[in-house]
Amino acid sequence: MLKAASKKRSNIDIQRIQRIARESRSETLARLQASAEGLSTNKAEENRREYGKNEIITNSNSSKWRLLWESIATPFTLVLLVLTLLTLFTSYILVPQGDNDLITTIVMIVMLIISVLVNFIQKIRIAKVTDQLLNMVSVTTNIRRDGKNVELPTDEVVVGDVINLSAGDMIPADMKLLTSKDLFCSSSYLDGDPEPAEKMANVVIKPSMANDYLNYPNILYEGTTIVSGSGTGIVFAIGNHTVFGKAVQAISRKKVKTTLFDREMKQLAKILIIATAIVIPLLFVINGLTKGNWGGESLIFALTAAVGLTPEVLPIIVNSNLTRGAREISQNGAVVKQMNAIQNLGSTDVFCIDKTGTLTQNQVVLERHYDLDMQETPQILKFSYLNAYYQTGVKDLIDKAVIDAAGDELDVNEIQRDYNKIDEIPFDYTRKRMSVVVVDNDEHHGQHLLVTKGAAEGMLAISNKVELNGKVEDLTTAWREKILNQINELNDDGLRVLLVGYKLNPAPVGEFSAKDEHDLTIIGYLAYLDPPKETTKEALEDLKKDYVDVKIFTGDNEAVTRAIALQVGLNVDTVYDGTQIEAVSPEELREIVEKCDIFVRITPELRVKIINALKANGHTVGYMGNGNKDALAMKVADVTVTSNTSVDIIKESADIIFEQKDLQLLEEMILMGRKVFSNTMKYIKTFLVTNAGSVIAMVVSSLLLPFLPLLPLQVLILNLLFSISCLVIPFDSVSKNYVKKPQKWSIKRWPKFVLNFGPILAIIDFIAMGLMFYVICPYLVGSNYHHWVFMTLFYSGIFVESLWTRIMVIHTLRDERFPFFKQHATPVVFLVTIGMAIIGTMLPSSSIAPSLGLAQLPFGYWGIVFLLEVIYILLTTLVKHLYLKKEKF
Repeated sequence: MLKAASKKRSNIDIQRIQRIARESRSETLARLQASAEGLSTNKAEENRREYGKNEIITNSNSSKWRLLWESIATPFTLVLLVLTLLTLFTSYILVPQGDNDLITTIVMIVMLIISVLVNFIQKIRIAKVTDQLLNMVSVTTNIRRDGKNVELPTDEVVVGDVINLSAGDMIPADMKLLTSKDLFCSSSYLDGDPEPAEKMANVVIKPSMANDYLNYPNILYEGTTIVSGSGTGIVFAIGNHTVFGKAVQAISRKKVKTTLFDREMKQLAKILIIATAIVIPLLFVINGLTKGNWGGESLIFALTAAVGLTPEVLPIIVNSNLTRGAREISQNGAVVKQMNAIQNLGSTDVFCIDKTGTLTQNQVVLERHYDLDMQETPQILKFSYLNAYYQTGVKDLIDKAVIDAAGDELDVNEIQRDYNKIDEIPFDYTRKRMSVVVVDNDEHHGQHLLVTKGAAEGMLAISNKVELNGKVEDLTTAWREKILNQINELNDDGLRVLLVGYKLNPAPVGEFSAKDEHDLTIIGYLAYLDPPKETTKEALEDLKKDYVDVKIFTGDNEAVTRAIALQVGLNVDTVYDGTQIEAVSPEELREIVEKCDIFVRITPELRVKIINALKANGHTVGYMGNGNKDALAMKVADVTVTSNTSVDIIKESADIIFEQKDLQLLEEMILMGRKVFSNTMKYIKTFLVTNAGSVIAMVVSSLLLPFLPLLPLQVLILNLLFSISCLVIPFDSVSKNYVKKPQKWSIKRWPKFVLNFGPILAIIDFIAMGLMFYVICPYLVGSNYHHWVFMTLFYSGIFVESLWTRIMVIHTLRDERFPFFKQHATPVVFLVTIGMAIIGTMLPSSSIAPSLGLAQLPFGYWGIVFLLEVIYILLTTLVKHLYLKKEKF
């Protein structure tokens, strides 16, 4: 029924879209009871009450059920569940009445419940933290309200709103285009096509296109992004009523990148599951052969020993680390949108950044408006003002600087009165220029004027005249050389330069496009300055000390970039530009990206190419950007950062959002990522070493001892106490030495680490077993090792020693230095871990000891345990010293 209803509703929505796409502009406005001039505030409120708020509403209960399922469906939890079920069958269901025992199964169920419950609570906390942080990010849209254009949050969009569209905008709702000008949109989430498609308002939907509603040229769906051009659209569906609203939420905003950390975790899970599958039959067969016990006890022991190979608290520790990291990062002025980005930050060893606003203050000042004789003239500023003021795309800092300068030096009210806008040709990153067409109502009444500003090479390519002091000449080779030389002089002073040109009566009204940008007359230069931030040099030095290579991407030319780079202390010996990058092979590019830190005149596509080359070389690559040109690069980088002042599509794409682009804050975040990574690695190191040692001890002792090394229930309680101790690892501090370098992990490096440190734990277990079997137990209760008193005392001694040794692993392997003296855990970690060890130590003396198969130990045994732990610490410290000579700890 639900599926049928959903399908019926979907068909109705599609039919509505088809009708709206086919009808005329006036019919759509009448249908929506709206105006092309937008809604009034009162009408908007009325529509909000009728149609609801522009948000995707999900069932919170179903979300919690989903989180619960995710908590259960981890590989380690599923393995533990299978082991619990097997234990239930072998110890209770498949044994004769009277011999069955539920205690072991109950303990396993308790471990399973604790694992799932704590993981579930952590996931809910992460969801809440993420929602709280996302509420700090403001995504707005430009709406026509009460006859004015205003920026409002996207959730305030209502049906009937007229939305102004420009490059970099993300569509906030489903809408029909009213006007469009060279409008190109990216809708790859709909059709998988990465190439932008042109959208046009005044089109007729042909019968052959009727069913291809996804590609209607006059319909824009929520979640698509404006790549270039401009336009206006009227909203006809919002929130849950948008056909693809839920898909946008699920794909574009909640999609989590698969990282190196994620891949290695999956690989670790596979290895541990395989190890579990090997250990169970191995221990069962060994105990069956050596003790003649092919019954349930040997099998249950094998199953419970395999439980130790299941890091059931690993997801909890990862989630706890990420939550703490996100909260600390938010306190420093940043919002984490994707939690796993924190792990990525810890691994990042290359950060690619856009020059403008990152190295520089992002406060552009128009320093000079020169004619071709390098003299400041009002005409250059006037034409530049027309171009900047009348364009409807994203007004960047250059446009704002021109408008501000004109406001100080010219009568802009007179200019606006004398010139009316006819059309514009929006900026794009291929042409690197933009034009407006105005009509002169004053001196040359009715004359059309196309005014263009853009990068020098492109402007010279479409021009054939120059004008100086009112005289127009041909653009000769000599003039080209003179213009380029003058630009180079300005660039050497750190000034960025655009050329300004014009064309009279370019084309009939309403037909202007990039094809009209030809035969222009060059009249002068706009030279502007974006000085470097005072903190940039220090921040770059800190990143270098942290072993993070910074790569500069810019659309500027080499001279300007060199001037800025020198001021902030960057190496400018090697600089590559876009044409060079386009010409090299992939193999050559992989070499170039290692030796070059500055890339100039780089297009969005080339940014992607460079990042992919860095990743192919084994780097974890971060990217910081804030403009539409950065969108493609942010899709391929491992971790992405932007500021809250960025365009919508960048804020939607970014993993972390700063209040302002700040390299010093970036450096702090990278160190925070390394700390989070470190505490996750601490648990993995501790877990692998303790369990490798345990498996060695269990297998060898099963071969040598006439009885089981420990009872199944004792193994489970030992694992439970140790797992609880590990839960506080996320609250531990991290060595300054550890966060000095990027932290990466590879499953290939773990075998050597485990083989170096795992056997030490087994050695201590063997010493304890030898003392208990040959010295302490015979001395206290006699040499009859088959007597239950002998075995109970033996189990008690091994249980206590094993727990203390595993606790010592946490404290010894947390740092490369000597434990407790040169390095020590935080108070909470120390108290909880030692507290768990003390609880375990008290169990043999407690009232429940008989039911656990334990007995009270003599007081002198605590001195033996103390000496054994000292031996463990000394042996581990010696191995660390030898290990660090060749490997990274």
